[in-house]
Formats: sequence, C-alpha cells, structure tokens
Amino acid sequence: MQDIRAHALQEWLNDIPTWSSGVLSALDGDASFRRYFRYQCDDGKAGIVMDAPPPQEDVRPFLVVQEALAQLSVDVPVCYAQDVQQGFLLLEDFGDQTLYQAVAVSDESRIDAYYRQALSQLAAWQSHPKCALQAQTLPVYDAALLVKEMQLLPDWLLKVHCDAPMSAFEQSDWHDWMRLLSGAAMTQPQTFVHRDYHSRNLMVTCDGRLGVIDFQDAVHGALTYDAVSLLKDAYLAYPEDQVKEWLRAYFLQLVAAQKLSQNEWPAFMRAFDWMGIQRHLKVLGIFARLYHRDGKAGYLKDMPLVLQYVLSAGRRYSELTPLANWLEKRLGDRLL
Repeated sequence: MQDIRAHALQEWLNDIPTWSSGVLSALDGDASFRRYFRYQCDDGKAGIVMDAPPPQEDVRPFLVVQEALAQLSVDVPVCYAQDVQQGFLLLEDFGDQTLYQAVAVSDESRIDAYYRQALSQLAAWQSHPKCALQAQTLPVYDAALLVKEMQLLPDWLLKVHCDAPMSAFEQSDWHDWMRLLSGAAMTQPQTFVHRDYHSRNLMVTCDGRLGVIDFQDAVHGALTYDAVSLLKDAYLAYPEDQVKEWLRAYFLQLVAAQKLSQNEWPAFMRAFDWMGIQRHLKVLGIFARLYHRDGKAGYLKDMPLVLQYVLSAGRRYSELTPLANWLEKRLGDRLL
C-alpha cells in the first residue's frame, strides 16, 4: 500500500483515540473505486477501513443509509470514525466470510437456513414501522433511472463489447420493452431498497448474524427488487423450484405483516420476474462496462448466468418473449 492515500490514511488512523496503533492489510475490492482494509490494533481490536477517494467516491450516502438501516434494526456495521473530506471510514468488522463463501462449504439444510434468514431480515425491514419514513430519505428509483440502467446493455454490451450496435428498428422495440419493464416496476409497492442485496454483500458473522454491507446506493423503489438480487444472484444459481419456495416464504411474511394480501401471489410472482429482467439487463451492461472502462475482467464469466435469467423469465410472459428471443439471437453465441 505504497501511495499518497495510504500515507494519509495511516496518518488519519494514528490520530484516532484508542485506534492509534495497528496494522493495515488489504481486502478484496469491489466494482468501484473504493478500497477496503482490515485494521488490526495492537490491543486486539479490529476494524474495517473504507478508502473512498474523492471525487470518484463520496462516503456521505453510505453514512446516510447506514443510519437509516440502523433505524430499521438492520445489522449494519457501526461507524467508529469518519473523515468525509478525505473519504475515510473506520467501520465495525463483520469478519471474513460472505454468504457467497459460506454456502460453498454448507450442506443443503444450512444453505436453506441462510436464505430464509436473509429473506426474513429483508421482510422485517420492509415491514418496520419506520420503513416508509426512512425510505423517503433516499433517491427515488423512478422510471427514468430504471430506463437509464437498462440502456447500459446497448451502450456497453452491444456497442462496445460486441461491436454490434442496434439498428433503428431494434431501437424502437428496445424502447417499448424498457417502457414495459420500468412501468411494471413503478406499479409495485415502493419501499427501502438496498439495491445490491446479494451473497457477496451479506456477511456471516461468527455469532450467526447476517451483516449487511455495500448499501450506499440504496433507493426508494420496487418491493421485489432486493428479493431478486438475492434469489437471482449473478454469482450463485439455484433451481427454480427452490427459488420459488424461498420466494413464497418471503411473500407470506409480507402477508403476515399486512404489506400484501394472500391473493396477490400470482401478481407478486410476475412482479418478481419482471423486476429481475430489468435488473439483469442492467447487470449485463454493467459487467461489460466494468471490463472495458475499468479493466475488471472477472465479471465476464458471470454474464452467461445473468443472460439465462433473462431468457428464462422473459419466455414466461407473452409480452416479453420477443425480448428474450431477440437477446438470444443477439447474444447467445457470444455468452451462452
């Protein structure tokens, strides 16, 4: 860690009372300019340091969402110290094991328990008496933003990655599909959305909790979005019957909390599928952008699964079957 920011970070830590003597070790990065380090103090304390360099990153949204989720009794890391101007945070250490890593060494029973726990946590914050109030503090996940996200697919995956931009005829169909998907999302109940609630952003702590991280991009948006992120994970796949079983359990918790009624199950399933298509079109574009703009090739291997999610869900609905067929024709030979 021999760079100017590393020196500034160490100087900042040295000035924090009771944290002034320790060793930094780098942790795996994420799909942003942020870096993370474990800070092990001589007295045994440990914390996680976020280095979010301005102007590319801003720690203020993280702090706002951290406080909002804490108000909803979500297990988010405590912030021990902050320097907003420099982009440094010292956070609670949830350990080394993500849910993604935990399921790799777990049997079916344990995996089932993890996912039910994650979905129960999600339903609990969406049903919290303060949820609507805290969601109002977040940016609105409106139709314009949903469309902007989906547009990453033609802009980065087709035009840049595949060197095969859309024709004028294709653009007309594409805009119709984006209107369908964004409109469907806006008709859902709107709630506090983490926006990346998946296996790499849930930490399995030593005492069995599921700590929630990487929430700085939270929005006020569609109810099913976070369930899609978790159950149609870009990095882990489960049989559709298992996904449906977990989704049903989550739905029934929302029913018990009087957020939905039991006769809404078919509409809820449809909303989940359509929301997943929107998210996965965006993700395909983001993965291409991460490779071409940021030099992060590791996400390319996850593209086939994400495309398969779109094809499978799209073909369940007559309105979106043409989208699925077009995507398979355009991308199947390249990604599947």
